[in-house]
Amino acid sequence: MGTFLRFKVSEDQIYQGILEDDRVFPIEGDIYTRWTIGKQGLPLDAIKILAPCVPSKVICVGTNYRSVLAAKGQAVPPEPVIFLKPPSAIIGPGEEIIYPGGVEKLGYEVELAVVIKDKVKAIRAEEALNHVLGTIANDITAKDFMTGGPWTKAKSYDTFLPLGPWIVSGLDPDNLHIMMRVNGKITQDASTSDMVFKVTDIIAYVSNIMTLMPGDVIITGTPPGAGLLQPDDIIEASIEGIGTLTNKVILQKQEI
Repeated sequence: MGTFLRFKVSEDQIYQGILEDDRVFPIEGDIYTRWTIGKQGLPLDAIKILAPCVPSKVICVGTNYRSVLAAKGQAVPPEPVIFLKPPSAIIGPGEEIIYPGGVEKLGYEVELAVVIKDKVKAIRAEEALNHVLGTIANDITAKDFMTGGPWTKAKSYDTFLPLGPWIVSGLDPDNLHIMMRVNGKITQDASTSDMVFKVTDIIAYVSNIMTLMPGDVIITGTPPGAGLLQPDDIIEASIEGIGTLTNKVILQKQEI
C-alpha cells in the first residue's frame, strides 16, 4: 500500500512524491508506470500539496447509495447514471471553493474517487481493482441549476471539484467509512458498503463506453446528509484509509 501526492516547493517546481512517516519523498518516473524514490525527504509543512492528479476527464456517478434512493422513494436504476465534470473544476486541499455570484444554493457531496492508473478499455469487473488508486472528492453543485437537465451548468464552475489530499493504493473500496464535516459538525456519516453499484462494476461499465486514461477520475456517488454551504464555511471530507480533504468556501469577488 502506498500514498502518493503531487506537490510544489515553488511556483515552477511541481513533483510527484510518496508520503512516508509525515515526510514526502520526491519520486523519479511516474506513479502510473515505474518510479523510484528519491533519497531526500521533505516535511509536509515545507511543501504545498496539490490536487493529486491531472485527469483528461472526470466521470461522475449519480445517486448510488441505497439509503439515498430509499429516502427519495426511488427504485434502484438498472445501470449507473453517469455524467461529466470538466478537469478545470478541480482544486486541491486547502484551496478555496468559490461561491459564484448568482448562485443561491451551493451543495456539497463527499465521494470516494477512483483514479485510473492504466489505459483501460472494456475491463472486466473482476480485474478492475488492478488498474485503480483511490482518493477523496467533494462534488460541489450549484443546486439552482439542477432542475431538469443536463446538469452541466450546475456541476462545472471552477473550483467545483476539490480532490485529494493524496491518492492511495491497496484499498478495499466496498467497505470504507465515509464522512463529511461542515464547520466541525458531522453531516454525512456512512459506509461505501451502501453503494448500489460497486466500484468494480462502475469501472467495468464506464470502460465499456469510453477509454480510460492514466489519471482519469471516477467519482462514485454520495451517501445521505449532503447539504448546502455558506461563505466562510470550512468543509472536511474524510474517507477511511485515505485521510481528510479540507477546503474553505469564499464568496466570488465582484469585478469593479
